[in-house]
Amino acid sequence: MLLPALVVGLAAAVVGGASGGSSQERLARDPVTLRLREYAVPAGTHPHDVAPARDGGVWYTAQGSGQLGWLDPKSGETRQIALGAGSAPHGVIVGPDGAPWITDSGLNAIVRVDPRTRRVSRYPLPTSAGYANLNTATFDRRGVLWFTGQSGVYGRLDPKKGGPRVFRAPGGTGPYGITTTPSGVVYYVSLAGSYLGRVDVRSGKATVLRPPTRNQGARRAWSDSRGRIWISEWNAGKVGTYDPRTRRWREWRLPGANPMAYAVFVDDQDIVWLSDFGANALVRFDPKTARFTRVTLPTANANVRQIHGRRGEVWGAESGADKLVVVRTGG
Repeated sequence: MLLPALVVGLAAAVVGGASGGSSQERLARDPVTLRLREYAVPAGTHPHDVAPARDGGVWYTAQGSGQLGWLDPKSGETRQIALGAGSAPHGVIVGPDGAPWITDSGLNAIVRVDPRTRRVSRYPLPTSAGYANLNTATFDRRGVLWFTGQSGVYGRLDPKKGGPRVFRAPGGTGPYGITTTPSGVVYYVSLAGSYLGRVDVRSGKATVLRPPTRNQGARRAWSDSRGRIWISEWNAGKVGTYDPRTRRWREWRLPGANPMAYAVFVDDQDIVWLSDFGANALVRFDPKTARFTRVTLPTANANVRQIHGRRGEVWGAESGADKLVVVRTGG
C-alpha cells in the first residue's frame, strides 16, 4: 500500500569533536532536501532486511511469515514468495547474478530465489555446524558469498562449487553485519564480541580489530568507496569508522539523550546513514562536516533493523510496523 509522502524540514545536530569523547550539539539548517515515504506490507510479515532489486522494485525478508517479499514503489503493491516450512529469513542481498540471496535462520540455510521463475534453491549448512542463527551476507569480488551467524560462526558459499563452509568466529557468539570493500576485502562485526573482523578470503581466517570504545556492541558494517569500514555501535550509541590504510579508528556519538545505533549504510555519495531506535529515526551523517541530520519516522516504534539503497534512495525495513520506508535525496 502506497502511503502519503512526507517532505522533511530538517534541522541537523552538528556534533564536534574527538573520537570517543563527550560532545556538544548545536542546531543548524541543512541544505539537503529529503523526502520520506512509507509503504505498508502485509500484516504480520515483520520485514527485517531490504535490498533494491534490479527491476526497480525492492526485495525484503518477511521474517514473521517465512517469505521473501517484493515491493513495487510506483504502485505500493507487494508479492510474497514462500521459502519453505520453518523459514525465518533474516538478511537479503542481490548477488552478481541479479538474484536475491537470503540468510535464513529458520532453515539454517542460504537461500536463492530466481527473480524470473521464483524458483527457490536452498543451500543448507553442514550438520556439523549446528544451528548458526544466520544473519547477514555479502559477496566478494570472486562471486563467493560470505555470511555470519550469531551463534558464533561465519562462513562462505561458492555457488559454483557446492555447499557452505563454516568457520568458528574468534570470541564465540556475536557475528552480525558483514560487508565487502571495493578492493574485495571482507569484514564482519560481532555484536556480542564488540569487534570488527577482517577475513582472509583465501584461508577463511579472521583477524580481530578492536574499536576504541570497549563493549560498544558493533552491530552492522558497511564499506564506503574508499574502503573505510563504518560500523553502528549499538551499546555505545555511536558510529565508528576504521581506515585500513592508516589502521586508525574514529567514533562519533549520535545526537540525542539515548541514541541506539542499529543499522548502518553508506550511500553512493559516501554519506553514512544509521537507524536510531532511541529516537525512532533515520540519521544522516556527513563525514566531511561531522554533521548529523535526524529524520524522525512518522510511525512509532518502527524499529528499522537494516538499511540499503541505490542512487538517490535510502531504504529501510520497519520491522515493528510492517512497513518499508524510503528517504529520497536530492532536489
